[in-house]
Amino acid sequence: MEASEQTRFDALYAQHLRALKLQGKAEATVDGYARAVRRAAGYFDRCPDQLSSADFKNYFASLIDTRSWSLVKIERCGLQFFYQHVLGREWPWVDMVKAPVVKSLPDVLTLEEIARNVHTTRERRYQTRKMLYPYKKTSKHTLEAIAPGLFNTV
Repeated sequence: MEASEQTRFDALYAQHLRALKLQGKAEATVDGYARAVRRAAGYFDRCPDQLSSADFKNYFASLIDTRSWSLVKIERCGLQFFYQHVLGREWPWVDMVKAPVVKSLPDVLTLEEIARNVHTTRERRYQTRKMLYPYKKTSKHTLEAIAPGLFNTV
């Protein structure tokens, strides 16, 4: 970065840190958001206020290939905060990067889902009640009915 641009970046970065503090962000959030601005500036070797949407799309494509989604989200939020609170501009992050939708197991499984999980387990030694530990109220008799032979020893 040229000296004049570095001076401008330093002033904007100080404003960014001050805005984070004034917003009452946690120390870890301040650290992550500040790192996001520094990383973007270092990646392009210029002040982030001059970057285009195309620049950010390329940047995030690179991040997605090399970093975890949790870091990509922190980078996105940090740069969005910088644009909104320091530069006073909207930042079209929705069009740039979206994390994949992760489908997780429900907190409570139906009896059919329990049976399917037990029957799809390949090794018999894993088909134990320990696998069903969260279901303390499920009796051994009920589990035996939906997964015959579950408690037989090999």
